[in-house]
Amino acid sequence: MQPFTYVRPDTLEQALHEAAEPGASVLAGGTTMVDLMRGDLAAPRRVVDIGHLPGLSEIDLSGPVLRFGALARMADAAEDAALKRDYPALAESLQLAASQQLRNAATLGGNLLQRTRCPYFRNGVSACNKRVPGSGCSALDGEDREMALFGISDACVANYPGDWGTALAAFDTAVEIRSAAASRTVPLANFHVAYGDDPARETVLEQGEIVTAITVRATPAGRGSTYAKVRDRQSYAYALVSAAVALEMDGDTVASARVSLGGVASKPWRSAEAEAVLTGATLTEAAGLRAGEAAFAGARPGRHNAFKVELGRRVVARAALTASRRA
Repeated sequence: MQPFTYVRPDTLEQALHEAAEPGASVLAGGTTMVDLMRGDLAAPRRVVDIGHLPGLSEIDLSGPVLRFGALARMADAAEDAALKRDYPALAESLQLAASQQLRNAATLGGNLLQRTRCPYFRNGVSACNKRVPGSGCSALDGEDREMALFGISDACVANYPGDWGTALAAFDTAVEIRSAAASRTVPLANFHVAYGDDPARETVLEQGEIVTAITVRATPAGRGSTYAKVRDRQSYAYALVSAAVALEMDGDTVASARVSLGGVASKPWRSAEAEAVLTGATLTEAAGLRAGEAAFAGARPGRHNAFKVELGRRVVARAALTASRRA
């Protein structure tokens, strides 16, 4: 860990001013930033602690737009009775993430910003375009079992690890961002960046910008939703494949469908192909499997992760059936 200056502003305005300084990074719950700093994957010259700031930790589910303060704790959102009842996919994505101890500390905004768990990025020595642009990608010729199938390139095949972001991608979600000079709102679909030729850039955040809230447009499909996650062990593990599905039903027919995929892409991945198959269909296991086939038709597996295609197909089908029963 490199030497750094630690500052703890009293107001958001002060924090925005501090965060605009070259070499500054923002600390909230610390479960991501401290991890990166310990591994020498982040070396900020100035750490701006915003975890205590007032007004950024409220959760409001009462209006036409759900609002999650960026500093709200994962554990608090996961156990919110209204969220569990009306948007089970969102609550389940948090309940299935990390451990209870980490959920008690980690924030919703920080979770959205967590970086890949790719071992070639994390080990600090392998060729990694995300860590050292232009150095290459060891995963291309190495062990790629956990790597992505979508949004990849010849420069990077690393996975976005988040459950919360994957579930949010199944809804009309936006991210509110502040800087010392301005405010802006970015649709979640445009917030994370598919790697392309610049793997080091993961979001549209600029130096000095801070995520202040996450908003979700209220929808009846929330009640007919679920988050399904398959992983190597029962707890404290990242998804091999996950799927968030939210449905509105008209009798036995799917009136509208929302499907997003996790564990398989460089960012939270919305599947319009699966949604098109489900919409207008009578939800049977066969229909769910057809949706899963559509979701993974464009997958680009590597040497060791082709199993994710069949696994993903079945995860989508299982989630769709669960969502239809809830709807």
